[in-house]
Amino acid sequence: MHIVYVLKSRKSKQLYIGCTDNLVRRFRQHNTGLVQSTRPYIPWRLVYYEAYLSEKEAYHREHNLKLRSNAWNQLRKRIDGSIEMAD
Repeated sequence: MHIVYVLKSRKSKQLYIGCTDNLVRRFRQHNTGLVQSTRPYIPWRLVYYEAYLSEKEAYHREHNLKLRSNAWNQLRKRIDGSIEMAD
């Protein structure tokens, strides 16, 4: 199983989109400072995730969310309540 996930920093309005095959391990890495790009925004809260059987599909979805504003805007509209609750 491959997971595309969205994290929200509890410290700021920063959001992070990622992809992994082990969400529990990866989430722990983000919150313990092992991921350089997210270290300044610790602590993180998981606000959304999608599961895929195919690694290729999961990375394609992550790529689309990061680089195609329309895909991100549509997802953002669906999960805005979850993002607000993470504050």
